[in-house]
Amino acid sequence: MSNAQQEEQDLIIQDEGFVRLLTLNRPHRRNALSEQLKMKLMNAILDAEEDPGIRVLVITGAGEDAFCSGGDLKNINQNDQAGVKYRTPMNRVERNIFEFIYEVKKPVIAAINGSAVAGGFELALACDLRITHEEAKFGLPETKIGMGANFGSVMLPRLIGLTHALEMLMTGEYITAQRANELGLINRIVPKNAVLATAMEMAKKIADNAPISVRRVKAVAIKGLDMPVHAALRQDPGLNPYLSEDRKEGIAARLEKRKPVWKNC
Repeated sequence: MSNAQQEEQDLIIQDEGFVRLLTLNRPHRRNALSEQLKMKLMNAILDAEEDPGIRVLVITGAGEDAFCSGGDLKNINQNDQAGVKYRTPMNRVERNIFEFIYEVKKPVIAAINGSAVAGGFELALACDLRITHEEAKFGLPETKIGMGANFGSVMLPRLIGLTHALEMLMTGEYITAQRANELGLINRIVPKNAVLATAMEMAKKIADNAPISVRRVKAVAIKGLDMPVHAALRQDPGLNPYLSEDRKEGIAARLEKRKPVWKNC
C-alpha cells in the first residue's frame, strides 16, 4: 500500500450497537497524529456527539506497537525545513485536540493497544477511562525535544497529583503500565490481545445505561472538581435525569424485571 493510500484510511470508523469505535490507522508511523488525522478524528467525534444512536466512543490504535506516538515529528520537521510557521497548541485552526476530546459530553474510552507517549499519552489523558496491557509504556518526553506538553502539564497533576506529575513532566522518562495503574491512570490492565475487547465490553455496559444519566454524571463529576462542594452539588448541566421520562422508565423496568427502553428524554 502506498503512503497516499495509507493516509486516505488513517482513521477507521466502526459502529457496534450504540458504541462507535475510532481506530487511528497509521501503524507505519506509530499512529502519529498528522494534521489530516487530527481533523478527521475531531470531525468523527463531532458526528458521534450529534448522533443520538451513539452513546459511547472508544479510541484505539492499529497494530501492536503503539496506541499513539503523538505529533508526527517527521511532518513537523519537514514543515520546519520548508519554513512553515509553527503555531502553539492553543493557536491553531483545530485548537487543542486534547481539550476538544476532554470536553466531549459522551463517555470516551481509550483502548490503549500499545505505548502512549507524548501527544499519544495526552490523547489517553483526554479520555474518561483507560484500558491497557502490561507491555505498554507511558510518558511525556517533550522536555527532551524542546516541546511543552501543554495538555499533559495541566491534566496530569489533576489525575495523579503534582509531585508525581512534575517528575514525569520534567524528566521526560517513561513509566510502565503497572506504575501508571498504581498512580491511578489506568482502569484495567488485561492481556495484550484482550485490550480492545475489554474496552468494548465496558463501553457496551455504559451504553446500556440511561444516556441522560451517563452524560449527567460525567459532567457533574468533571466540572465539580474545580468547584466548592456546595456549588458542585447545585450543578444542572444538560437534561435533568431526575425530571426525565427515562427515570420513570428505569424504575418501572427495574420493578418489572426487564431491560429498560431509553427514550433519551
